[in-house]
Amino acid sequence: MATTTEDTPIKAFQDIDRSRFDDRNEERSVRPAQLGLTEEVVRLISLEKNEPDWLLEKRLQSFEAYQNMPMPSFGPALDGLDLEQICYYRKADEQGNAKSWEEVPEDVKSTFEKLGIPEAERALLAGVGAQYESENVYHRLKDEWTALGVIFEDMDVAVQQYPEIVREYFMTRCVPIRDHKFAALHGAVWSGGTFLYIPKGVEVTLPLQAYFRMNAPRGGQFEHTLIIIEEGAQAHYIEGCSAPQYGMSSLHAGCVEVFVKKGARFRYSSVENWSKNTYNLNTKRAIVDEDGIMEWVGGNLGSGVTMLYPCTILKGDRSRADHLSIAFAGEGQYQDTGAKVIHMGKETKSNVLAKGVSKDGGTSNYRGLLRIFPQATNSQASVNCDSLILDQRSISCADPVMEIHTESAEVSHEAKVGSIGEDELFYLMSRGISEQNAMAMIVQGFIEPIVKELPLEYAVELNRLIELEMEGA
Repeated sequence: MATTTEDTPIKAFQDIDRSRFDDRNEERSVRPAQLGLTEEVVRLISLEKNEPDWLLEKRLQSFEAYQNMPMPSFGPALDGLDLEQICYYRKADEQGNAKSWEEVPEDVKSTFEKLGIPEAERALLAGVGAQYESENVYHRLKDEWTALGVIFEDMDVAVQQYPEIVREYFMTRCVPIRDHKFAALHGAVWSGGTFLYIPKGVEVTLPLQAYFRMNAPRGGQFEHTLIIIEEGAQAHYIEGCSAPQYGMSSLHAGCVEVFVKKGARFRYSSVENWSKNTYNLNTKRAIVDEDGIMEWVGGNLGSGVTMLYPCTILKGDRSRADHLSIAFAGEGQYQDTGAKVIHMGKETKSNVLAKGVSKDGGTSNYRGLLRIFPQATNSQASVNCDSLILDQRSISCADPVMEIHTESAEVSHEAKVGSIGEDELFYLMSRGISEQNAMAMIVQGFIEPIVKELPLEYAVELNRLIELEMEGA
């Protein structure tokens, strides 16, 4: 379903001020960037990281799968993405993964300081990781959590230090390499990312944060995030992403795998603000065991094309999933986002709340899947996707799919598309509120159910972006 509305007299949303995000550094790669993907590039990545044979073999299997798999047959067109003009591995210099902020190169450090990362670490975070191009440049976990057995590391380091754990979980059960073409691409060229392990019964009361940054043109970033929350443990992880604006395409095809064990609880918050020349084709998935809880909270405000549908597999009985997201599509943007929930255990519960905002000809599309298997008796699921369109050129679509295979399930679905109503404006203006402020209040009310769940006090980037969007409304 596609819908447009008449122009509103005053724009409720202003353009994002990307001055902090578009600031770029001089490129200083170790070697000239090689465009396109070959087996030699895959082997080079593995060689430079001194990876074990099993991981090189998985990369090569992924590369073969990538070559033989078709492009996605749904969603936005990817015609503008020339995969032969992407640099799949770019190492900025020989600087290793710093454990002290002072060890980070000055220009890289300046980039992250402008984004507020060190400030957030000092004040409110249990640990911080920072990735620049294809490599992590900084990773640190506070001592109090290390003493409890928490592991928060760069994925490349985890391969060397925790090979048994990585081999057991990496792209096996959660996101297999043949899941789709861009999962296979990721398996071949992944670099950097985060490894998080929370031991049984440990509750990390402060969030951990990772930030991923592409600086050079025609860049590709393929970080891998592997998270294991053991029985009865709890944690909250925040991820931020950005890249400067160039006149040529970039590609982000990361992968997130989360394993929530029995009685554990985990929240994954993400703030994705790639520039409009970026194709954001990310894969995120969680497997939840008995009595476990998985929470996804996401904000997508950047990239020219986004295809992102976090997925939760409710494997264990009485497991639960909450998906909360907001997507903003401005001029030249196509936000194809949503959620997937697979109910396999008995008495499982899920809740999906998705908000989309479109302006200046942008397209915001909700794409969702709810599947309840026959054995998932007495399960409950709720899906609510709402869209707000701020001018007649913008588009909103909804493509929900529901496959219910048991009569004992309780399922509800609601989808709404609308504009700012004249009655709402009249009511607020009759109380002495200006038209601009009345429109801003309506938009704020629309996104409030998501915003109140976002970690604004920690994810500095998203807080500033939301404020910039509403300035002058």
